[in-house]
Amino acid sequence: MNRRTVLALTAGAALLLAGCTGTRGSAKGADAEAPDDPSKVSGTITVLTVRTDLVQDGTMKKYAAEFNRTYPKVKVEFQALTNYEAEIKIRMNTEDYGDVLLIPGVIEKDDYPKFFASLGTQEERGKKYRFTDFTTVDGKVYGQTPNGVMPGFVYNKRVWREAGITDWPTTPDEFLAGLKAIKAKTDAIPYYTNFAAQWPLTSWTFVNGSVGCDPGATTKLAEGDPWADGSDLRVGDTLLYDIVHEGLAEKDPTTSNWEESKPRTAKGEIATQWLGTWAIIQFQDAARKAGVNPDDIGFMPFPAQVDGTFCATVGPDYNQAVNVHSRHKEAARAWIDWFTDRSGYDRDNLAISPLKDAPMPEVLKPYEDEGVKLIELDDSAGGRVKLIDNESEVGINKPEYRQDLVDLARGARKGSLDDFLAGLGEKWTDTRKNVGD
Repeated sequence: MNRRTVLALTAGAALLLAGCTGTRGSAKGADAEAPDDPSKVSGTITVLTVRTDLVQDGTMKKYAAEFNRTYPKVKVEFQALTNYEAEIKIRMNTEDYGDVLLIPGVIEKDDYPKFFASLGTQEERGKKYRFTDFTTVDGKVYGQTPNGVMPGFVYNKRVWREAGITDWPTTPDEFLAGLKAIKAKTDAIPYYTNFAAQWPLTSWTFVNGSVGCDPGATTKLAEGDPWADGSDLRVGDTLLYDIVHEGLAEKDPTTSNWEESKPRTAKGEIATQWLGTWAIIQFQDAARKAGVNPDDIGFMPFPAQVDGTFCATVGPDYNQAVNVHSRHKEAARAWIDWFTDRSGYDRDNLAISPLKDAPMPEVLKPYEDEGVKLIELDDSAGGRVKLIDNESEVGINKPEYRQDLVDLARGARKGSLDDFLAGLGEKWTDTRKNVGD
């Protein structure tokens, strides 16, 4: 569980939080200072996490034990929330939502100071860390991710080779041809939507920026029509539609199963899924448990190039933050700093480090070999994009509209692709004009 959970937002959550004020305003603007002397930092802190697996298997306790070598007077307790977004939005109507938590997707960016303590200025933190602009409000940073993620296709290399494909497709048409070859020459399901799990469909939004190799892609969402001809989202959504429409996905998407899809992909029963770098280690672990070769799990960029070069966006996973009402802000800040800088969590998960001077994980060596250009999106317009998205009820980071897209492609919903995407664009642009600047 990871950044994908941030996208599993429930209807009405924004309204629930917006209607609650309490005493939060009095704490607005509070800072969580970095501790100078670890031996003087004390207190018991509660750290909220989505990693139920790491809490259950004792991994988080091991991290806490290492943390205590530096901060012996801080006791760290973990609470793993199974449905994080749904549970945290309820808790955040009080002041009791842990000392360290993951910033939920439901909160508007401009409201971060009401809920979280500042970690410092972007000017200063940006020298050391990637992705600081994603949680920056009025020049202050309110969250820090322990690892970066990159969207892409997790695929079984052996199956693609058996279908006669050894090079990454460079266009959507080449990608579709590859899936057709897999269907014709192997027994594997060429592509798996994971429709029933819902959240995997939201990952298709992260094609934004990769198709046009544009760091300003988020700003374009805030200023234009995301489904205009040639736009990144239109290219991505069209590919998803074509995959399903041409019978290259699972026969009945409504019966798909996320957990089962991992070992099935590892064993070659499924060839391809659009997910992210965070999934690689999970699929490799599934391969080991199934007794097959984990090296068969590969990762490829979206099939589009600019001047002969693939591009891939790099962004933050969940951002950890300090509860603005925490009685132990210094200890909470110590945990975030240590977990980001020294825990090795990014390496343990084959993830991209948030530290600017850290090397890329070994699992992404094929990207380096192929000269894939990694870009970080400018998120200065991220708050406005979220506002437009919420007000328009389009839901680019929610599963419903792409479930409708899949239903349209498989004939369970009437209409044409052009009309469907035009309808989304109209709702978006009308709202964009109405919300103003």
